[in-house]
Amino acid sequence: MNTAREMGVLAKEASRKLACASPKAKYVFLQNMARLLNDRKKDILAANKKDIEEATSIGMDKPRLDRLTLTPAIIQDMHKACLHVADMPDPIGAMERQWQQPNGILVGKMRIPLGVICMIYEARPNVTVDAAILCLKAGNAVILRGGSEALNSNRALAALLREALASANLPENAVQLVQSTDHAIVPQLCKLDEYIDVIIPRGGEGLAQDLLHELAAALANRHGAQGAVAGVGVGAQDH
Repeated sequence: MNTAREMGVLAKEASRKLACASPKAKYVFLQNMARLLNDRKKDILAANKKDIEEATSIGMDKPRLDRLTLTPAIIQDMHKACLHVADMPDPIGAMERQWQQPNGILVGKMRIPLGVICMIYEARPNVTVDAAILCLKAGNAVILRGGSEALNSNRALAALLREALASANLPENAVQLVQSTDHAIVPQLCKLDEYIDVIIPRGGEGLAQDLLHELAAALANRHGAQGAVAGVGVGAQDH
């Protein structure tokens, strides 16, 4: 099991390779991921069943159990999402705007990858696939930190993502799943600003607030109370 820093190093290295990946390679990855979701459906559901059994044994409430549960229909939705993203235009290199300065110099805004994105999310294991394919399509490596209650499901899905990357000759470490269930891993990730470019929480308001607190503490330790603002995005909330 890699440490948070080791994951950051591997992700940064993978992001540099992924940023140069051809649209065709990313298309092949997404097509292969869609196929693997269909081919390995039984394995995914078996892994999810373990999570549900463990969650039930500790008395998890029904709404959270519902969010944790994967079904053939949800897996089919992930399959469709892969195909949909595969067919989207490649965003890298697209020129959004171009204008000429008074001195004659032509200036433009071009879309480029962010680098390494860290997604921190809660119970829904389908976020593992949904978040990863969007990050990878945009040329970014991603570190995934899902809820501990979905660890078996997330492991199964992350393994398929890495397999699909390898099949398209893309770096497997462009997707890494945090294997530790220790909450101490989140503050460690927040300190890796030399490797992680953006951290996105996806879940309830409490998750976003906890993450902002950790980032503020990490920045205060590094830069002092008047330190720089970290790159933080707020994802969709689970209800």
